[in-house]
Amino acid sequence: MALLANVTLAFVPVLVFLGVLVLMDSFKLARPSAIALTMAWGVVAAVLSATAQMWLATLVPETALGRFIAPALEETAKAIVIIYLILRRRIGFPVDAAQLGFAVGTGFAVVENLEYLRVLSGAGFVLWLVRGLGTAMLHGATTAVFAMLAQTAAERHRDRVAVMFAPGWAAAIAIHVAFNLVPVSPLATTAMLLVVLPLIVLWVFHRSELATREWVGAGLDLDLMLHETFSSEALGYTKFGTYLHELRERFPGHVVADMLCLLRVELEVSIQAKAVLLARDAGVMMPVHPDALSAAAEIRHLRSSIGTTGLLALHPVQVSSHRDDWHRYLLVGSDSPRHGWLGRLRFWKRIGPWCFVLGAWSVLGPWSVVGTWF
Repeated sequence: MALLANVTLAFVPVLVFLGVLVLMDSFKLARPSAIALTMAWGVVAAVLSATAQMWLATLVPETALGRFIAPALEETAKAIVIIYLILRRRIGFPVDAAQLGFAVGTGFAVVENLEYLRVLSGAGFVLWLVRGLGTAMLHGATTAVFAMLAQTAAERHRDRVAVMFAPGWAAAIAIHVAFNLVPVSPLATTAMLLVVLPLIVLWVFHRSELATREWVGAGLDLDLMLHETFSSEALGYTKFGTYLHELRERFPGHVVADMLCLLRVELEVSIQAKAVLLARDAGVMMPVHPDALSAAAEIRHLRSSIGTTGLLALHPVQVSSHRDDWHRYLLVGSDSPRHGWLGRLRFWKRIGPWCFVLGAWSVLGPWSVVGTWF
């Protein structure tokens, strides 16, 4: 019974909180497959950071390693997959950023607590109370904070990678270091962490979902109006039509025609994506229209036909937003041959064995196994 209680405290709280974040998202922005993959990366990050800490243990004092260096290593390892997803436009809002960030921390905490269970299986109730409600929640919350700050910064500073990620990374490390340095008892620290960090994550999550709902509603109205303009004869009298007419002096006619088609197709994809989000907010899981698949392929073809110079010239009248790639991911990510079930199976065929090996190491003792390499 004691072992069962320890296991429950070690794993259940962080998994339950992740489930709460998923259930709170009325738009269902983060796919279950994406959550599973980020949790798998958390497993990988735990093993990588443990390996690095074992190597550094012979070079730096134990106090500095545990209080300052280890938090930086762990938060950096966890952040890698979030950075990748944001750069690839696979995260659209702080809402899904929080879910995926907390999922990374959950995978990390599960591995870490598995190792503690292996080594300290006979430890008392207090240790697992601190590990399950304190440290495990810390790992999830810090990565969620990083993900939300990074996604928000990415909307404002899309071309400045350091500005996008440095503040969130520094905040995650600062929270982690503060947790290690707070001069109170572990139980008091756990109680404070359990109250403060989840409340911060939930408050930001709630505010972000409200902003998402406002953006979807207002954006859909604007997209429909612009689409009607592009489909009417009045286009030539607008700034879009005037600018496209001026581009005929610099580009061949067929390229300008492709530019007009690109603007129109991107608007159609944006409209479909917002309609899907509105339906999900109302509790209806709307199936993706088959035309969305062909529209994504057409956008890739048109961009290739227009070329880099043409796309730069088209930028002043770009009617869509930086979330275009995310729109296409939302619509066709689960249905296209590249990202559908076949693509997922191929992906898991490539990385599945490695995740399994790393997960097994976390149970058998990655610290001792990997440590023999150095």
